[in-house]
Amino acid sequence: MKENSTKTGKPISFTEALMILLAMLVVMGLGVIKFGLSPTTPVLLVISLVILWAKVRGANWDTIHDGIIDGIKTGIIPIFIFLLIGALISVWIAAGIIPSMMVFGFHLISAQWFVPSVFLVCAIIGTSIGSAFTIISTIGIALFGMGTTMGFNPALVAGAIISGAIFGDKTSPLSDSTNLASAIAESELFAHIKNLMWSTIPAFLVSLVLYFFMGNGASDANAMGKINATLTTLNTHFSITWWAVLPILVMFACAWRKIPAIPTLLLNIGLAIVMIFIEKPTTSLSSIATMIESGFVSKTGNGSVDALLTRGGISAMMSTVSLIILTLTLGGLLMKFNVIQTVMVPLARRLHGTGSLVTAAILAGIGVNIFVGEQYLSVILPGKAFKETFNARGLDNLALSRVLEDGGTVINYLVPWGVAAVFAANTLGVSTLAYLPFCFFSLLSPVFSILSGFTGVGLKRLPSKDDRSATAASIAANGR
Repeated sequence: MKENSTKTGKPISFTEALMILLAMLVVMGLGVIKFGLSPTTPVLLVISLVILWAKVRGANWDTIHDGIIDGIKTGIIPIFIFLLIGALISVWIAAGIIPSMMVFGFHLISAQWFVPSVFLVCAIIGTSIGSAFTIISTIGIALFGMGTTMGFNPALVAGAIISGAIFGDKTSPLSDSTNLASAIAESELFAHIKNLMWSTIPAFLVSLVLYFFMGNGASDANAMGKINATLTTLNTHFSITWWAVLPILVMFACAWRKIPAIPTLLLNIGLAIVMIFIEKPTTSLSSIATMIESGFVSKTGNGSVDALLTRGGISAMMSTVSLIILTLTLGGLLMKFNVIQTVMVPLARRLHGTGSLVTAAILAGIGVNIFVGEQYLSVILPGKAFKETFNARGLDNLALSRVLEDGGTVINYLVPWGVAAVFAANTLGVSTLAYLPFCFFSLLSPVFSILSGFTGVGLKRLPSKDDRSATAASIAANGR
């Protein structure tokens, strides 16, 4: 047997690759949606079946191990960030930062405009910070607590929080996913963000209108009594002070200085710990360590407040981390054996119409999210598969980078076994299938992108040969 065959087995056909992907979808879909299982077990089962298939086809263990390693190593930094976010949540609660945000929010935000306000606040702050995960796990927790206290549907509030956070992540030059989409498509970052607006602004405006109508007057009639009881509990058991905004200001400052996520989170954790010692000098180091490791435990006697604020800690993030490792493993194996590429590349080459090409690229991003559940791969794989075809059809790299965002990064929050969806569901305590119908921004972004593909509105094209010749002549003339 040839060397290449010994390592990976015989070349995979389009039909075989498609059958593997469909089988994966059936297994994960039945496990999570039909039987209500945690995504971890169905994904592990799919990995086992992929490894079995690879061995039957003649792949050796070294190649399989290489695929696993290649997949996991891309997620080392996100995994560490998730652990830091777990620690951050617990110390922010203990320092009174999240309780203070809730108290101030109750005084500042009207119940009548609460749901659209949640969407706007998360979108604005998310654009400044560039991290949807950070927004969901800090400000999002406070807003979620306010919404449930007011009697709003938890799934609706979660959908508004996540939609706003995704908008901010998508439109911020500090966002990892936005930078990745721009880099994969080889488009200039700020030109990419500007071009995103053709689909992002319509999706944002329609989402805002929907949140306005769905959230208008939807609060519980007994909300005021619940709010007063919650305010009393928070003021009694936590340090409520305007100094609580300091860590948020530090986060903005770090974003403005373009400081990466890891040092930003470490700085905020350290600042929160200092605030805890200032407010409660008798706090022991062992209690801080336990809190960071296992999370904050609220003991106010108010059941709803305790349920909301008993969270955080590194251990609470381990279920998300384990799923990240498994999905990255699956993605690494599928890439190693060219399963997804074998399906996408022939499809990309057979498409001729601009609208159908954009639609196929959008569906490819959605498909990678569904089959693998990993946000970055939903950008990388379609980007590599469709770039040549986009350029051959006269479409600029900016057209591709926008499609990668609209079909890739925003959709991961809607897939129950997706890394982003699991993080959001675990952090807010609302299942992905529950908040999915209310995550309007994620649902609408690919729709407007597809409409742009068929209408040509906002779709960037490469200059024609005559335009390029005229530009070159103008540059030459001006350079004389």
